[in-house]
Amino acid sequence: MASVRSEEWRAVCDKFTNAQNLTLIESRNDPENDPFRSKYKARELLREIYCSLKSFEAGEGEEEAGGESSDQRPTEPPEDEQREDGFGQGFSGDSPAGLRAAKLGAVDYYLGVNHVDTEELSAGQEHLTNCLKLLDRCRVSSENVSLFIHVRNQLGILWAGRDETEEAQGYLETAESIYQRYMKEDGSPPTDMTEYFTTEENLLTHQERTKRFELAYTHTMYYLAQVYKNLGENERAATYCHSTLQRQLQLNQFSPMEWALNAATLSQYYITKGRYMEGRHCLAAATVISGLAGEVPSEAAAQESETESERREQLRQKRADIARCWIKYCLNLLQDAKKLLEDNIGELDTDRQEELMRARRREEEEEEKGRKSALLFGSEDTFDSIASLEEKVRCLFPLDFTEARAVFLVGQNYVTQAKEYFQMDGYVTDHIEILQDHSSLFRALAFFEGDLERRCKMHKRRVDMLEPICNDLNAQYYLMIRRQMMFELAETYNEMMDLKLALANRQADTQSLDNHTIKKFNHLCSASAKYFQMFLDSLCSPEGKHPEHLEEEVLRPALVARFRVARLYSRLITSSPPAQLDNLNKSLENYKYVVQYCEAHPEAAAAVETELELSTEMVGLLPLKINRIKAKMAANN
Repeated sequence: MASVRSEEWRAVCDKFTNAQNLTLIESRNDPENDPFRSKYKARELLREIYCSLKSFEAGEGEEEAGGESSDQRPTEPPEDEQREDGFGQGFSGDSPAGLRAAKLGAVDYYLGVNHVDTEELSAGQEHLTNCLKLLDRCRVSSENVSLFIHVRNQLGILWAGRDETEEAQGYLETAESIYQRYMKEDGSPPTDMTEYFTTEENLLTHQERTKRFELAYTHTMYYLAQVYKNLGENERAATYCHSTLQRQLQLNQFSPMEWALNAATLSQYYITKGRYMEGRHCLAAATVISGLAGEVPSEAAAQESETESERREQLRQKRADIARCWIKYCLNLLQDAKKLLEDNIGELDTDRQEELMRARRREEEEEEKGRKSALLFGSEDTFDSIASLEEKVRCLFPLDFTEARAVFLVGQNYVTQAKEYFQMDGYVTDHIEILQDHSSLFRALAFFEGDLERRCKMHKRRVDMLEPICNDLNAQYYLMIRRQMMFELAETYNEMMDLKLALANRQADTQSLDNHTIKKFNHLCSASAKYFQMFLDSLCSPEGKHPEHLEEEVLRPALVARFRVARLYSRLITSSPPAQLDNLNKSLENYKYVVQYCEAHPEAAAAVETELELSTEMVGLLPLKINRIKAKMAANN
């Protein structure tokens, strides 16, 4: 009888092996017109296994009839004594009843996953819930803890896919608490679910059991990171994402490029929170781990297969994406340093600079302490490479031009890398965004430059990279991007104009400006006004009519542009009274627009408080100046 039962059990194990092979391997080759063929076959095998288990259970019950009846087996604990995390009373995991429940539960689990994979979610949920009900009769033990966690992971994914985030959170947090309590109270390598249907000679080693169990918990953390992100708990989500990435490295269970992109994405969260040490660490790790994917294959069009071509394209794109994350790191570090150092008119506050330099030593000590307490990525193979890359770019705020330039050069190097992939031909939007970041890097560096002439040249570099593209872009297809570029060009010319005037004023008073300087000043002033006006004209209807009501997203930019145009016309230098009169009338017209628009739309005033105050003042003063020029012209006639 025992040999018959042994043969039956071996047949069950063979069916399970076949079902796993169909699910994990054969299904990859299923045709497009029958995409679930292998999984349907696996489902039939799993159902047969379930029937066999029930048959064995019935047979065991009959054998026990002469002794303890099936009705005298351990009963389920009262509901108030059961615990959601499985550590209450119930069958012992290693008891015959506990093992029967675990095996039946495992088949329900695999059937549940099978139905989810074939997009039959309700049936999948039913099987997974049945698995939970069977496990609810048992206490958590090394024999079943892996199944306890896996089934809750799957239910968490299922509910998250339905946007029932809090339902998913409940399952996943329970899985987490089961893992943590099991590791605290037992910690031995638990039975893997596949071992329920494995003959004794094929059981897993303790090392493999541990690896699979830790990977299941890593999945729990990964899914919890997504759940917390969807719930708006960003700090918690980042912590879980960081831990997931570290565990994937430790278990050597990761795809290099996918891991690298996730680490680079996490860096952007840390950067927005001003946590540059963590952001730099994520990016350095992303760069090193992406290198494990190998070199980008060389392009040999005649011999290259479609698969190789796709792989080469993916490697290039993902590495370019990581380069763009480095650009954001460098840009944000410079911009945040600028905010820290600027005075109330946007210039370098030297007293603040000296104060921060004195505090620098303490910051460096705290950085070292922070590194020791942080959760660092890496293994023996990669740790040194990551640390070496981190040393090439600082994570403390740059406090002078030399330090700022070092950050700028790192960012500029990644701009070059990113542009190699995201070229204008094929990636217009991406290419322009990279150029805009490059321009912003120059702008941030210019703040630290004390030499006004060199600062002006940095802004000229910005104009040279943006102006040709802005003028060539199709206004219909790239309206929003053109508006951004027109506004930035207007502001850049405005900054250059102010710098040229400041340079001239250092050499002589305004009344003594030479013709060359006046011509240069007027050119910059007119160019700034031109681009502000182009921005305003882009808001007009096809008939050329300005909008009566400005949409919220363009309200402040439009009113600021009007204010700046007014200011620019009033600053043009000319010795001709008719030209002066014409410029001042245009200036007054734009100042009046700001005032009248805010009178007609009182809610707009809050968006431009300073500009409105100055515009109101100029609407009162400019008519007096205009009348004086008119009187002077009349007297001369």
